[in-house]
Amino acid sequence: MLFALTCKDKPGHLQVRLDNRPAHLDFLRKLNEAGTLKFAGPFLDDDGKPTGSLVVIEAADKNEATKIGADDPYAKAGLFESVRIRAWNWVFNNPANPSNP
Repeated sequence: MLFALTCKDKPGHLQVRLDNRPAHLDFLRKLNEAGTLKFAGPFLDDDGKPTGSLVVIEAADKNEATKIGADDPYAKAGLFESVRIRAWNWVFNNPANPSNP
């Protein structure tokens, strides 16, 4: 099952994001190599600065998705003000199911 992790950065924590970015990218690379990561990227403000993250992963259930999210170096560093984890159905442009409904 797919889960969307919608993460909002704490205000004034850009340096925390920058300091932990290399470890975060390594974490995402490992998820990608395992086939767990479907896509990811930052939300941006009007000036193009990151303000949060969207990470879509495949996990057995919400508990596993929650654990994966908690293992992210950004989460461990206390970057996020909030993290919302929701089951998600990828309908359009899903490379695993290229036929659209």
